Amino acid sequence: MMLADCSRVLIAGDRSSSGKTTIVAGLLSALRRRGLAVQPYKVAMDYIDPSYHTWITGRSCRNLDGYLMTAGAVQEIYAHAAQGADISVIEGVRGLYEGYEGDLGSTAQIAKLLKMPVIFVVDARSITRSAAALVKGYMDYDPHVDFKGVILNKVGSERHAEKAAREIERYAGVEVVGIIRRNEEMHLAMRHLGLVPVLEGRARHEGFEERVDRIRQIVEDGLDLERILEIARGAEPLPAVPADLYRESSSGRGVSIAVAQDEAFNFYYRDNLEMIELSGASAVPFSPLHDASLPDVDGIYIGGGYPELYARELSENAGMIQALHMAHDRGIPIYAECGGLMYLARQIEWDGERQEMVGLVPGMARRGSRRIVSYVHGRLKKDCSIGPAGAALMGHEFHHSEMVMDENVSYAIRLERGTGIKCGWDGFCQGNLVASYTHIHSASYRGFPGRFIDVCRRNRG
Repeated sequence: MMLADCSRVLIAGDRSSSGKTTIVAGLLSALRRRGLAVQPYKVAMDYIDPSYHTWITGRSCRNLDGYLMTAGAVQEIYAHAAQGADISVIEGVRGLYEGYEGDLGSTAQIAKLLKMPVIFVVDARSITRSAAALVKGYMDYDPHVDFKGVILNKVGSERHAEKAAREIERYAGVEVVGIIRRNEEMHLAMRHLGLVPVLEGRARHEGFEERVDRIRQIVEDGLDLERILEIARGAEPLPAVPADLYRESSSGRGVSIAVAQDEAFNFYYRDNLEMIELSGASAVPFSPLHDASLPDVDGIYIGGGYPELYARELSENAGMIQALHMAHDRGIPIYAECGGLMYLARQIEWDGERQEMVGLVPGMARRGSRRIVSYVHGRLKKDCSIGPAGAALMGHEFHHSEMVMDENVSYAIRLERGTGIKCGWDGFCQGNLVASYTHIHSASYRGFPGRFIDVCRRNRG
């Protein structure tokens, strides 16, 4: 049984782009500066915000999603990650009540499931008294959400702040625990899929770490940290949770899996990698960008990322391309998600340039006409290295690319919801290779990584 008895608080927003991600980054940094062990979480299946949270706190950020995960899985993931922490901080997603259907998949669902005190970030640009009506409306919409404080963001002047805070406290009856003035330094770099991931930011963007530290200073100045800590300490105790996902075994003992980890490929859920380790298998990092060969392994896992931004460097690494072909020819299982799918294609065409890629997937990746963000569910239509035919699968997809595939290609996954590679099909499948747009989490598809590890062991003989 696991008992999550640390202080906890959830930071929610009134909408997307309310500024909660930047505020959470600053808050995490400020709490760490006080010497606290801070456990971060992110509602929904984002990779990029968690990369900041992990870097700032030194503890792996965990994703919590009430659509893809059962209530028990959410509670277990929360409790498991909170072990040894002084305080847990959850960043919400989009507006507080936005979900797949009703509460399902929303920040509010997670807040209620984990009995989290909520601090609500309001984009107060150009509103004063109206901010009170907005806050009161959110509070009345679902009285089971435990509102404990408000942060006013993008405030223009002292007068603006005083008027909005006075009206919120008078009309909505909730205290204002922070005021962040409008400041161009409160921005993290953005592009076609959102924030720049930490690994890339630190490698490619001059002054990146200084900017993040400046955000910490602004947030420290603007928030009442002592009051936020009091709110977190007052959270209702949670019951102990039995271990289900996080069980050690010897099923993967002796198996080693190469995991692509560098600036181009860094979209992984810590839970997926932890499940590999808990089986007794080894997750061995390698870099498709910088390494000329693969480590001696029994399987290969290439996650998502931004191969389109590193296409030239990936194309020029002929040693790695040859090593991947040799591994595939030997039947070594390869599982690739999204960016990994693009990398294994013949070419990537992006912003007028076309670069040759690995060529194990018979198609070309190119910029699509729209950004795809969707939950995914479907079934495996054939036995493959990630599961048996008939297995139900849930996950999500998040990409701005599309695949132009050859005809008569074999796919493993038939989608009931989601876009996939082509016409509702996903998971290009050839031998022990599966490459898909779908990202899976070990709590949303319990067949991973167990089946993949089994196939790796059998192939090794």
